[in-house]
Amino acid sequence: MELLLSVSIGVLVASGVYLVLRARTYPVLLGVTLLSYAVNLYLFASGRLTVASAPLIDQPLATYPDPLPQALVLTAIVIGFGMTAVLVVLALRAVVETGSDHVDGEQQ
Repeated sequence: MELLLSVSIGVLVASGVYLVLRARTYPVLLGVTLLSYAVNLYLFASGRLTVASAPLIDQPLATYPDPLPQALVLTAIVIGFGMTAVLVVLALRAVVETGSDHVDGEQQ
């Protein structure tokens, strides 16, 4: 499970960095979104991966999943959605103003 999670985080980060370095606006937007998904997965993985354990049952303290990373991930999802919406509006406005989706605003 940990190997699958770490490989998926690595793939998301690599894809996000590759897309952020592109010269067009929309791949950059997608890359920033993929990077935020990778950070969400990383935060979720930092809260002890335990299978079939609920936080509100009488169990030893060592088997509880940590609720703080779960709360951080939920907050990051909402913030990431708002950030993506703002970036989409800015990208659309830049296309209308410059007539191109190139990050420098120049035609190719």
